[in-house]
Amino acid sequence: MGTREDLLAAAKQCLAERGYARTTVRDIVAASGTNLAAINYHFGTRDKLLNQAMMESSATAVQQILASLPDTDADNPAARLHTFLQQLITSFTENRALWSANVESLAQALHSPEIRAELGNAQALARTELSELFAPTGKDSHLGAVLQTMIGGLLVQWLVDPDHAPTAADITTGLRTLATLA
Repeated sequence: MGTREDLLAAAKQCLAERGYARTTVRDIVAASGTNLAAINYHFGTRDKLLNQAMMESSATAVQQILASLPDTDADNPAARLHTFLQQLITSFTENRALWSANVESLAQALHSPEIRAELGNAQALARTELSELFAPTGKDSHLGAVLQTMIGGLLVQWLVDPDHAPTAADITTGLRTLATLA
């Protein structure tokens, strides 16, 4: 690996161990075996490095969830959605530090137009991919927006109060009820 990759790997490790707000440049430098100037050279700032590490870590976690979906659910969108939600909730539990750092990074975006733009692009891509994954005809931007919104709320509930957060079954049942209202 090169210095840039070492920094990203170290930032991902620090995010998982310490979270976004508590990860310092000294932590990253120590974990990567590089120097402070390398962060500035390759990323410009700690926040840009952490944001890149967060987006890559989150994308990897979501790709693992998507890869775990059985192909047999492809003809049954309701079962596919239920399985996806269950895998997502499992990830929230097993990778709690990653998802906590993800929420922390959202707060950082409020203070940085550049990070906000990058996260906005990542969210737009997620909406598109979700719509392609679950829309019966391939692409429905409204469906992607609803799923992205629901996932964000589900994540926060699982991080704040996992004992009372909705299950995949709760959500799919609620969506069926909601569909009758719309």
